Amino acid sequence: MAKSKTAFVCNDCGSDYAKWQGQCSDCGAWNTLSEVRLGPARKGGARAADNRGGFAGALAEARVLKDIDLEDLPRFSSGAEEFDRVLGGGLVPGSAILVGGNPGAGKSTLLLQTMCHLAAGMDALYITGEESLQQVAMRARRLGLPTDKLRLMAETSVEAIIAAAGKYAPRVLVVDSIQVVHSEELTSAPGSVSQVRECAAFLTRFAKQSGTVLFLVGHVTKDGALAGPKVLEHMIDCSILLEGGHDSRFRTLRGQKNRFGAVNELGVFAMTEQGLREVKNPSAIFLDRSSEPASGSAVMVVWEGTRPLLVEIQALVDDSQLGNPRRVAVGLEQNRLAMLLAVLHRHGGLQVGDQDVFANVVGGVKVLETSADLALLLAIVSSYRDRQLPRDMVIFGEVGLSGEIRPVPSGQERLAEAAKHGFRRAIVPKANAPRGAVRGMEVMAVTRLEEALAAID
Repeated sequence: MAKSKTAFVCNDCGSDYAKWQGQCSDCGAWNTLSEVRLGPARKGGARAADNRGGFAGALAEARVLKDIDLEDLPRFSSGAEEFDRVLGGGLVPGSAILVGGNPGAGKSTLLLQTMCHLAAGMDALYITGEESLQQVAMRARRLGLPTDKLRLMAETSVEAIIAAAGKYAPRVLVVDSIQVVHSEELTSAPGSVSQVRECAAFLTRFAKQSGTVLFLVGHVTKDGALAGPKVLEHMIDCSILLEGGHDSRFRTLRGQKNRFGAVNELGVFAMTEQGLREVKNPSAIFLDRSSEPASGSAVMVVWEGTRPLLVEIQALVDDSQLGNPRRVAVGLEQNRLAMLLAVLHRHGGLQVGDQDVFANVVGGVKVLETSADLALLLAIVSSYRDRQLPRDMVIFGEVGLSGEIRPVPSGQERLAEAAKHGFRRAIVPKANAPRGAVRGMEVMAVTRLEEALAAID
């Protein structure tokens, strides 16, 4: 079989060349040319005209929007409720799912556990390109997983993978990882932009045509973003990221894109000797506070996907020994910390310009929403004044540049979650104040930063 023709296309301007060169002649960018495969051209154009002025071949039939069936997609469970939550309720036949994460986060462990569970009731195929069959088998034995049903194959050629999938007809297919898979029709090395794009398109097309659930394992860069071309995230249906450091036993599975469910959904797992185990009540884990009360600690309620989550935020304000005081945020946005400190100075009357300010979200959780603004500022004030906040108080709310406290979505659900965990006091935006009394909880509604500071005096 003759190889398809290839061209080299600039990623910045789209100019194409017959062979690779270091600089694009049109836009002047360096090292932006990547190899792409050119499909064979059809005779007579995309659709050849017939003698009656029409087009040869069947045309796609257009349907009226109201006539489309709105029944739920036929999902099936992965065997883990936290995994199903991030996926939007389960696995959808014909979907392509990209699982990313740092080395050692547990991507292969999570998928191996899932595949061994699914193989008990359906055909499943696990393709490993980075490990040998013996290494995967040793991991499965160490984790105590059932190994009598799952099919395993070591392969890196996308053509061989598709051939094997056509032979065994699995309902679920895992390819670990997409960065090592290559196509024989391209001359570039595995992991290059062209190889990743073409192999992912090939595998995704097979999944759509056969109704197979496809899992692709993806590497991440040092910045935490998925490696490879950005078009890879556009091809797949769901992109999830497994986060967690080597010094923490907890792993968070966060949805970044999902065509079948909510985005930014969060699942929490604990890494044990038997693999990843679900954490049914993550708020209780992240609220495992020290028995000794300390200043600079506050509890906030963040909204992750479709559920509230209680986490502890800590702040430390100390005299700076440097000309430029440090501003360090772990689990929070660095620029937002600097902005909130300016608001605290202007509208709260607290000057920390000569102080080092450190902020940390306990448990390794990354807070992406603005509801943590008020809790962060009150934790900073608590540390600066060395005055403890009440341990039964929960705080949430967005802080504007003019010092106003803005409402956040799902305020009632946040208060209900806090009350369920035994909190008796809450500082919330006035627009999020409940219409009726919350049983066992005193709610203080504030509209300005000055009111919130006065509430903790």
